[in-house]
Amino acid sequence: MTDMRPVGYVIGLLVAILGATMMLPMAADFIEGRGEWHVFLESGIITILTGVILAMSCSNGVGEGLTIRQTFLLTTGVWVALPFFGAIPFLFGETELRFVDAYFEAMSGLTTTGSTVISGLDDLPQGLLLWRGLLQWLGGIGIIVVAMVFLPELRVGGMQIFRSEGFETMGKILPRAQEIAGQISLIYVFLTVVCALVYAALGMGFFDAVVHALTTISTGGFSNYDASFGTFSGPAEYAAAVFMILAALPFVRYVQFANGNTSSIWKDSQIQAFLGTIAVLVIIMAVYLTSVFPHHWEQAVRESLFNITSIISGTGYASVDYMGWGSFPIMMFFLIGLIGGCAGSTACSIKIFRYQLLFASIKTQIRRIRSPHGVFTPQYDGRSIGPDVLTSVMSFFMFFVVSLGVLAWALALTGLDFITAVSGAATALANVGPGLGDQIGPAGNFAGLSDTAKWLLSIGMLVGRLELLAVYALFTVQFWRN
Repeated sequence: MTDMRPVGYVIGLLVAILGATMMLPMAADFIEGRGEWHVFLESGIITILTGVILAMSCSNGVGEGLTIRQTFLLTTGVWVALPFFGAIPFLFGETELRFVDAYFEAMSGLTTTGSTVISGLDDLPQGLLLWRGLLQWLGGIGIIVVAMVFLPELRVGGMQIFRSEGFETMGKILPRAQEIAGQISLIYVFLTVVCALVYAALGMGFFDAVVHALTTISTGGFSNYDASFGTFSGPAEYAAAVFMILAALPFVRYVQFANGNTSSIWKDSQIQAFLGTIAVLVIIMAVYLTSVFPHHWEQAVRESLFNITSIISGTGYASVDYMGWGSFPIMMFFLIGLIGGCAGSTACSIKIFRYQLLFASIKTQIRRIRSPHGVFTPQYDGRSIGPDVLTSVMSFFMFFVVSLGVLAWALALTGLDFITAVSGAATALANVGPGLGDQIGPAGNFAGLSDTAKWLLSIGMLVGRLELLAVYALFTVQFWRN
């Protein structure tokens, strides 16, 4: 039988840490003077005490390390438990959300999805707005650690290709895994601070600059306003696009850069493919906008760059209601939301490297058909790709497509129309944020969906954020066999 005490101990510690961070929005509410600070004080006390009690009760079972089974359980358990406690301020605060809505909002925050059920953001207390930003910021750094440490070890979705890259062959350049996580955290904080300073320099108020920096670097997309980033049209859109791109690059490359290997970040084929994809898409969209609408070329480039970068990185900001741009941009936004950023970043969705591996496999198969007696091995970034990696990637694609179909079908059973059901399923699994249509599109939110639909989408956000297979493995008989 699996010993759950190490899992409970780590979850308890993380819950306590989450409770401690509630003191920051408490301070924001106290300074604002609207009398809402007690909500976070009470929520923080409940969360800290629960986490400490859980950690203490499980501390006698902590050993040298976690087994593979315990690691799977911990990876999923953390993202199930933390939204439960992250939802408490939404239950007791000015929003007074029902539990399903509060959990949806907290899950959307911690998975950096960015879908919301809250309207009237412009008038909310600063504490709640800061809490939404903190949830995404914590989820962003959390998923980097998961992607760099846990998922490669669990051989999830081809992530094992980065295991040796992060912690073995780079040993001459990089320190141990724990030190890498520490350096990643420092870089994450540094980028957030710089982003906030740039936003402030471009005219944002201090509070708006801080919250939007939190949700930009985490590629989360929560905003302080119902109009999302449309409130700050102009130079801030260019700055946001730059920082969204930086957040969607592999953070291990920043660590290498900081440790003296300045060439690795420019030679990474994943980064090259990601930046090249954005450049091509922006050119296509800008040409379309200037051809179909009376857009000035600068406006066309700016809106194309911002919104394409926002969707492909999984941030989910919107500076305009692009549902009014026509069917071509709508289909493009739907498809690029299924691309994603780089592995080991805060970005979500399928990820660029999986498409690279897929195309490399297809190219190899075509060469084998043309030369049946030749020996061809798919390559990625100058290295041969093992059959276990290709199998893992193909399995991921299969599970993603099946999951998308099943979730869309289940959402349709709740009464949603085709566009809303399919785009809702896609935005949840890809952790993008806005869907398509009038209800959940960039100008709407998810408040009007049924409770069943919200629970389904919450599950979809969890499954998508943890790369599908890390969650699905828990429901197999083989996983629980000794």
